[in-house]
Amino acid sequence: MNCRFDDIAPDLPMITPYDEAHFTDYLRLLDADADGADWREAVAVIFDIDPGREPERAERMHATHLARARWMTEVGYAHLLTRDGELKH
Repeated sequence: MNCRFDDIAPDLPMITPYDEAHFTDYLRLLDADADGADWREAVAVIFDIDPGREPERAERMHATHLARARWMTEVGYAHLLTRDGELKH
């Protein structure tokens, strides 16, 4: 079991340390989604878990992390811009 990722991404109205640690992973999820990649392949590559062995967990991880990645592009980025008036990370 890979402990690098939580099973459920944050669902808070602010950027969390978890989000900051996973900016690159969020971008990878968004790219995979935009490219039409199968979510199971994305989970295997990005989260390093086998969706065949843990289908519910894999789907939950993918859905919540992709939703968080989308939130980052729609809302969360503004929090980065307002920290001390400069872009962070």
